[in-house]
Amino acid sequence: MSNSADTPAQNGERVEIRTLEVTDGAALWRLAAGTGVLDVNTPYAYLLWARDFADTSVIALVDGQPAGFISGYHRPGDPETLFIWQVAVDSAFRGRRLASRMLADVVARSGASRLETTITADNAASIALFTGLARDQGAEIARSDLFTEELFPPSSETGEEHAAEDLYTVSPLNTSDS
Repeated sequence: MSNSADTPAQNGERVEIRTLEVTDGAALWRLAAGTGVLDVNTPYAYLLWARDFADTSVIALVDGQPAGFISGYHRPGDPETLFIWQVAVDSAFRGRRLASRMLADVVARSGASRLETTITADNAASIALFTGLARDQGAEIARSDLFTEELFPPSSETGEEHAAEDLYTVSPLNTSDS
């Protein structure tokens, strides 16, 4: 599969979904921070991500402007599993199915037979995104407990509460077209 996929949007905008480049690191940080809901890591972490996990992550550009990204990686102990870490879409570009288009792209690129992600119970948009992927793939989606609230540092240390992160698994993935 090529590094980039261009598609026209309904309103004539040019949408490009491609793997990451190191020069995307600052845009990833800005997009994550702009969501208002993602755990935002240091800019350095996004630069490292863009360098070390570029093949399992994508950025969406609308008319050349960063509009969203998905970061993922193959689990070291289970390379058949693609773990999706963060999904971000700038508020100005929501409602255009960018997240589902980016997710389908990164899954096809990955060659993985299974996908994992963590989602908090109150994140209906992410649950719908991954449920839609399972439907489109003809796969099953399962939820299980993974990181309970007490595993996170207390808010007295971090300044914020962190809800439990449930593990969602989608399998089997159909990546034979990649």
